[in-house]
Amino acid sequence: MKQSGFSLIELLITVAIVGILAAVALPSYSRYVARSKVADAIGNLSTAKSGMEQFYQDNGTYLSGADCGTGTPASTDGFDFTCAATATTYTVTMTGSGSVSAYKYSIDNFGSKATIASPFGTSTTCWLISSTNC
Repeated sequence: MKQSGFSLIELLITVAIVGILAAVALPSYSRYVARSKVADAIGNLSTAKSGMEQFYQDNGTYLSGADCGTGTPASTDGFDFTCAATATTYTVTMTGSGSVSAYKYSIDNFGSKATIASPFGTSTTCWLISSTNC
């Protein structure tokens, strides 16, 4: 009589291979998700700058009451936005939380981009999005 199926050794080898693949793939996937969240948030930061400049052209000030003229972008997945403004200047800052808590970027009325915090270091001239890319 012939039996079919898997032996315990074959099953253990398969589980070990899947475990090794998962151990390699999960960190890469996590970094990919973080990079995509950062890219989305940076896009919103650039949009906020455009909105602030349009508001200034229309109203001659960056202020609307005690807040920035256009407000700040809605919170993006993992990032919160804040704005500090006077009549002639502003700084919009995005701060990461959760899986992207190591990231913090800003832009001001002069268009100066700054990386306040990131896993790749800091910069007063650009937004660091990887170890080799501004």
